[in-house]
Amino acid sequence: MSERLPTISGKRLIRLLNELGYIEVRQRGSHVRLEKSTPAGTHKITVPDHDPVAKGTLSDILSKISVWCQMPKEEIITKLRE
Repeated sequence: MSERLPTISGKRLIRLLNELGYIEVRQRGSHVRLEKSTPAGTHKITVPDHDPVAKGTLSDILSKISVWCQMPKEEIITKLRE
């Protein structure tokens, strides 16, 4: 059973991604593009700098990060709550 998603801003999500090794590559309007090099390739993800980030969007971003960082989604959610 998965944890409930917290209500967070795009800035907080970008901070977490920076902690996980993602770097900001560019920004267009309110959307920030981040990248991370992994043994499997380069993961590119776009994060909306909204407050708050929509729950469905947040869930999708966290699912993709969990695959690329090889971390359980629940662990990433726990880091967001810190």
